[in-house]
Amino acid sequence: MNATSPEAAAPGRIVLLTTSHRVAPGLLSWPAWQALRSADRVLCADGAHPQLPYLREAGIPVDEAAPTAQELIDTCVGGRTVVVVATGEGEPALTDGLARLAGTGRVAMPELELLPASYDLPGARLLDLVQVMDRIRVECPWSSQQTHKGLAKYGIEEAYELVEAIEDGDRDELREELGDVLLQVVFHSRIAEEDPEAPFSIDDVAGGIVTKLIHRHPHVFGDETATTPEEVKEHWLRTKAEEKRRESVTEGIPLGQPGLALAAKLASRVRTAGLDVPLPTGDGIGYELLAMAVRAEAAGVDPEAALRVAARAYRDAVRAAEGVPS
Repeated sequence: MNATSPEAAAPGRIVLLTTSHRVAPGLLSWPAWQALRSADRVLCADGAHPQLPYLREAGIPVDEAAPTAQELIDTCVGGRTVVVVATGEGEPALTDGLARLAGTGRVAMPELELLPASYDLPGARLLDLVQVMDRIRVECPWSSQQTHKGLAKYGIEEAYELVEAIEDGDRDELREELGDVLLQVVFHSRIAEEDPEAPFSIDDVAGGIVTKLIHRHPHVFGDETATTPEEVKEHWLRTKAEEKRRESVTEGIPLGQPGLALAAKLASRVRTAGLDVPLPTGDGIGYELLAMAVRAEAAGVDPEAALRVAARAYRDAVRAAEGVPS
């Protein structure tokens, strides 16, 4: 083959191989392994790239090099295929350089291919959140001093802001508030790791709720059947009762929640258990509100949400009276 043959002049092929740091090194897709094994040369600018030991163990030689765009194109001349194992930043300098050369129209460009070698699984960004929280806990002067008790008020605030976003129907706000609530879970879990007597981690928290969900959904993960929401609720309450072995239906109801919500929760437990419990009588607005909350729960109305709707209407009326736009 001489220097003027079509094969010698062929521009070749560049494969930019990307991997996810959230997936264990070495777990690459089959197309990625095929590209690596068939390449004339494999390059990586980062000598500490986590994939390199696994590639070399598989018998794939990798050159630690960071060529310029022109140097890479020259390497491909003759129909050669070069695979570039991208670093965590994705090789922006190299891709920008290739784009500039392609834009001139004066360079015979190799075939360019972006090949994802591994993909994030659903929920993979949660690993990033855990990693960021680890660093913040160590390096941030405020976060490093926080305790469960000190953060408790923020959990309540974030929960209320989430409810407000749901009621407003604001999707962007909903996504943000869900993130703030999730942060509270991760933050408390990170603090819990440092407890000298009974430490636990975010994995323990996740593992616990996974076990609970599986156990309380025997119609999904077991042999039982449920075709209506009512049957699902029956399964849930029965398995919960078996787990908790409570002496009273009132156990587990947080007494610190808002009054209307507390009254409705008590009424729900009483009704579900089939108990006949007369409402206590007494003087004052509190007993009247209790009766109204019980009546609302029996009618399938959340008294707390209903009152918020009415209170917002009242707020709008106040602003209108002030001449302030809603």
